[in-house]
Amino acid sequence: MKALAEIQVVPIGSGVSVRKEVMRAHELIAESGLEVQLHSYGTNVEGEMSQIFKAIATVHETLHSEGTVRLMTSIKIGTRTDKESSLAGKLFKTE
Repeated sequence: MKALAEIQVVPIGSGVSVRKEVMRAHELIAESGLEVQLHSYGTNVEGEMSQIFKAIATVHETLHSEGTVRLMTSIKIGTRTDKESSLAGKLFKTE
């Protein structure tokens, strides 16, 4: 099933700046093959729901293996059955 999602990964206990961990999370999501749009408080993605969940699992597994002790991830997922949604369609009027 195709889905749109917003993913926000928050490292906990990594100090004041978490830029390194957040950028690593975004890099892993971008490498997943999903359509990706970075914004100031997360990453929007478009793709198969199973691929989205796999990308999130990869982020957690990789960041933990690289030394991040705690992660908190918020996910918003939207699906439709009446038409195909896209990230571009959320920003621009498409017919």
